[in-house]
Amino acid sequence: MKGVILAGGLGTRLYPLTYVTNKHLLPVYDQPMIYYPIKTLVKAGITEILIVTSGPHVGHFLGVLKNGKEFGLRHLEYAYQEKPDGGIADALSLAESFADGESVAVILGDNTTDADIKEAVSDFKEGAMVFLKRVEDPKRFGIAVFDEEDKTKIIRIDEKPANPQSDMAVTGLYLYDASVFDCIKGINPSARGELEITDVNNKYIKNNSLRWAELDGFWSDAGTFESLYQAGKFWADKTKKDTK
Repeated sequence: MKGVILAGGLGTRLYPLTYVTNKHLLPVYDQPMIYYPIKTLVKAGITEILIVTSGPHVGHFLGVLKNGKEFGLRHLEYAYQEKPDGGIADALSLAESFADGESVAVILGDNTTDADIKEAVSDFKEGAMVFLKRVEDPKRFGIAVFDEEDKTKIIRIDEKPANPQSDMAVTGLYLYDASVFDCIKGINPSARGELEITDVNNKYIKNNSLRWAELDGFWSDAGTFESLYQAGKFWADKTKKDTK
């Protein structure tokens, strides 16, 4: 399995910080944000990674990550998303040639977690898997809607719902087989003009080929000032505890 980190967008919610660099290179405690998703994939045994990025600061990644050898990567590649607001699925579509028929583990570049997904990665065969996490503010996320009779079965995912049907959010961490790229080609832009990853996941649900697991451990995006602070605080506390 290969890894894809989606680190595009303009990071407008973090202006003025992102006037000077890409959001995913901002510090989360003592490391650039992008280090965390890289380490999550490497810990799962994935050593070939593509980073999809966009915006005016894409060149900064090379100076920070170089060729990825210090993370234990065998191969690090970059792709450029011409439309920073094209959506997560649009960014993922750029990984088709990199995947070369293999399954992919996809993680958003602003997601930090200490969860270990190695077993899920090694057991993955086909279809799709999403990782869920219980959240206090479900209106901010894609939210899983479960069957009323079978509470373990997801019947759809609602993107940023006004009236959430659960508090189980789809984190920015996914496993897909190679058919994901054909799936992306079959969806249309949403009302906000983006190719939504939620539409991709709902296609897998309709085909009865999406599984889910609850993410065990800390997880947070770092795309707002509040979540950036909370992520930094967690990693600061964890690092100090681990070094005692």
